[in-house]
Amino acid sequence: MPNLADSAFAMDFLLAVKTGIRNYGFAITETANPELRRALHKQMEAAIDLHTEISDLMVKKGWLHPHNLKEQFPIDLKSAETAVQIAQLNLFPNDTDRLGMFATPNK
Repeated sequence: MPNLADSAFAMDFLLAVKTGIRNYGFAITETANPELRRALHKQMEAAIDLHTEISDLMVKKGWLHPHNLKEQFPIDLKSAETAVQIAQLNLFPNDTDRLGMFATPNK
């Protein structure tokens, strides 16, 4: 289970960095100030380097196979199945009506 959690955290981090890179690119195209544009470009390059580090770590650990669909597909399928299983867990009592108060676990 820790391996599954670690791979999920790494994937979330990778996707967040990727979103940041995209946003830097957008900000660079919208910026008229050359000094700010250079600063954003420098930050974007650092984010690209971080993306490379995370990707390399995930490939090394066997959590990501960007060039091999046959190896990546079972990993993605397992992640999807785990997400469905988590969604089906009964985490809260059925009766949560406590007249405006938070539900408390049964003792």
